[in-house]
Amino acid sequence: MDSDWNPSLDSNSSTQFDRDRHVRFLEMMYQLLPSEYQGQEINRLTLAYFVISGLHMLGAADRIDREGAINWVLSLKAHVKNESDLINGQFYGFHGSRSSQFQLDDNVAWIPNGSHLASTYCALAILKTLDYDLTLLDSESILKSMKKLQQPDGSFMPIHTGAERDLRFIFCAAAICSMLENWSGMDKEKAKEYILNCQSYDGGFGMIPGSESHGGGTYCAVASLRLMGFVEHDVLSKGASPCIINVPLLLDWSLQRQAVDGGFQGRANKSSDTCYAFWVGSVLRILGGHKFLDEKALRQFLLTCQSKYGGFSKFPGQLPDLYHTYYGFSAFSLLQEPGLNPIYCFLLLTIKTQRN
Repeated sequence: MDSDWNPSLDSNSSTQFDRDRHVRFLEMMYQLLPSEYQGQEINRLTLAYFVISGLHMLGAADRIDREGAINWVLSLKAHVKNESDLINGQFYGFHGSRSSQFQLDDNVAWIPNGSHLASTYCALAILKTLDYDLTLLDSESILKSMKKLQQPDGSFMPIHTGAERDLRFIFCAAAICSMLENWSGMDKEKAKEYILNCQSYDGGFGMIPGSESHGGGTYCAVASLRLMGFVEHDVLSKGASPCIINVPLLLDWSLQRQAVDGGFQGRANKSSDTCYAFWVGSVLRILGGHKFLDEKALRQFLLTCQSKYGGFSKFPGQLPDLYHTYYGFSAFSLLQEPGLNPIYCFLLLTIKTQRN
């Protein structure tokens, strides 16, 4: 952690969660993204997920043009022309933006481009948040083509043309199957084995087998196992019941991620960061170990990252961004902040949404 960190130097520090200011911040982002987000154009659907799901978590879903948002998300769906398309290896999920929906071929002609697992997760989460009936979707094309992204070792590629393979995309696949209530899109046993191979000697999970334990990777591992039914909620309360992961080591590693400033770090010897209050905090919530963390200190740290403009920053004193804003809200929801809708931390949907 940064030994020079001092909350008294942060002029944006507050003593309470400023819901109204956060709503205004997200409304502004909903209407017009600042120019700094131009480089994230390909991830526009993910940014929309942060805004729409964030407003819903804040109890401000009435600020969203429901019909317009649903139609925009549906317009990013990749469609099959005929049944044979489902065996061509391409993924028929959702594109991240209009600009990623097509690409140029060698003859400078626009052709359909592959969709992405993370974008598909965000699309389904938005639609579910807006109470869209997911049975109206062509889920068969999503699930059949998604299964072809799974590799022999159980991991997933995010796109059909090949890319990095790690725990993030197993989580996306598991969340997609969970939301569509159909597990034909993945081999759960293979995915489980890959996840188990990612648990490190210290109890945390690396993004890939043999890599350093990481807060985000650990969340993806534990949440995926929970979604697939291999890990029960509140494992610690089950006493001596067997578990496929090393729970005592994982609990110890997770609790050690809370630093002296009250925040959570993603890896050992790193600075506290707003988003890990959710990633690691959710792991503790799933395990039933959240009762052991210092919630008061965590809340105080998060408030030092709360911007006077609304939203949350990565570190105290910085400008807010959508990513850390959303996971800041999610962390406060786990802390049962009044006025925030509670969330299912293993799927990152509000409980109100998941019950629809």
